[in-house]
Amino acid sequence: MENKGILLESGTGEVEILEFAINKEHYAINVIKVKEILEVDYLTKIPNSHPAVAGLTLVRGEVVTLIDMKYVIEKKSADIKKCKVILCEFNNMKVAFCVDNILGIHRIGWDQIRKSENVNESSLVIGNIIFNNNILMLLDFEKIVMDISPASGITEKRMNDIENKDRSGVKMILADDSPLIRKVLNNTLTKAGFKNLRFFDDGQQAYDYLTSVCDEKGENFIDDVQILITDIEMPQMDGHTLTRKIKEHKILKSLPVIIFSSLITGDLMHKGKSVGADGQMSKPEIGKLVKLIDELLIEK
Repeated sequence: MENKGILLESGTGEVEILEFAINKEHYAINVIKVKEILEVDYLTKIPNSHPAVAGLTLVRGEVVTLIDMKYVIEKKSADIKKCKVILCEFNNMKVAFCVDNILGIHRIGWDQIRKSENVNESSLVIGNIIFNNNILMLLDFEKIVMDISPASGITEKRMNDIENKDRSGVKMILADDSPLIRKVLNNTLTKAGFKNLRFFDDGQQAYDYLTSVCDEKGENFIDDVQILITDIEMPQMDGHTLTRKIKEHKILKSLPVIIFSSLITGDLMHKGKSVGADGQMSKPEIGKLVKLIDELLIEK
């Protein structure tokens, strides 16, 4: 395990990952999602539940759903009593994941995460990390939970209270590495009346586009883009670094930036504030995202 101290600053271009194993294959999760590592000493089965749900466990009196990662990956049930449990918090909820072994915490650059060549809407792999002669697969834990419980993520039902009006004049760029999230964002924002949406699958692509527009038009870049929506977890450049670079740019700093991520929790809001984000929203709250966009553009 590498020990470089705890990563406290945001927008440094670095990330801490937790390496774990499932049947000798190596995987990773962003440490920012991890609350603690546990062992299961209490488990209640849920009748008629998804086969990947091992049951409910108690964590200091709080009931938490336990997901069997061996079943998620291999469609084979694990021996829960021998598992290590990763307790996570994202999308404003806590959920636990059962894995075979915990192997360590490592600090790497986001640019060390290589995009998976077979990424599609069904893929669980965000990217690949070559580390100590091993390939670590960075998994999309939000998608794992959404596949089991679709209502836990972004759904069109969350759009019911949004006023559908002509927002076609708003030129928006969005950065998110998940094909599924990009598709859902496109569908839901289009239903809200937005038409000019330009998507990028990592922060570096979005920043390169913005600087190219800025180089061409200077302060009139706002004619081409009025707002940026960005995820946090992305290969090449994460959303915090993207936001910081924009807010430090002498011209682009006026561009409103909303961080739209499963990692927006009460404990982590300060990270987005520290890099200058104009707004932050948790991913399931697609309806509130539209209201926040409206508010920021009225302010402008």
